Amino acid sequence: MSDTFSAILVDDELSSLQNLQKKLEEYCPSVRVIAALEKPLEAVEIIKHYRPDVLFLDIEMPKMSGFRLLEVLGDYDAEIIFTTAFNHFSIEAIRISAFDYLVKPVSISDLQSTLSRLAQKKSKQTKDRLNVLRQSMNEINGQENKIAVPTNSGLEFLVIRNIIRIESSANYSRLCLSNGQSLFVTRLLKDFEEMLAPYRFFRIHNSHLINLNYIHKYLRGDGGQVVMENGDVVDVSRRKKDEFLACLNG
Repeated sequence: MSDTFSAILVDDELSSLQNLQKKLEEYCPSVRVIAALEKPLEAVEIIKHYRPDVLFLDIEMPKMSGFRLLEVLGDYDAEIIFTTAFNHFSIEAIRISAFDYLVKPVSISDLQSTLSRLAQKKSKQTKDRLNVLRQSMNEINGQENKIAVPTNSGLEFLVIRNIIRIESSANYSRLCLSNGQSLFVTRLLKDFEEMLAPYRFFRIHNSHLINLNYIHKYLRGDGGQVVMENGDVVDVSRRKKDEFLACLNG
């Protein structure tokens, strides 16, 4: 890689996006930021057009994760730096794959250190690293990943793969589990959407987040409906229909 390089930033959180761009512009003169984008679906075409040397990708984006964005890009040889607010399972998978990462909020010293390493090495092809990443993710996803949810009595730890769907109810959320039980928790649906994006959950309606692994069938209609494996029928909003069907076919 040359001493100077172009970069595109993708993060659905505007504050994080602006923070990273500002630090790059002020403290990393070797980087030329071409674009800073909040919508990963739009970012795909812009990345293909400009073909930057480096991509800074948020991992936990609800509509398209950083991992999924790279898969959609296909054979694209660029240096990838993942950014994440959560120092959880995905970090080890990224390490194994030889991708680089930054934990948000990104510090200036970490940013400069990462860019210095990139300037000094020639990494393996992005495609090869993605294959290693996918393998590592599959191994880690095979484990019993859990989330902690607040209940009246404290915290309950739920195995993520046992959650069929989540429905908003005022300031609460109702979790429908594979054992037939329902659990009401004091957490907004938006929080679950962000938290569960890496685990094949999709928000098909303003009030509904579903686990794509539990879809039994899709019924055509204005927005349509999905029938879950437990028999629940959930509406798909009109504005989410195209994105949802594209996600199923992806």
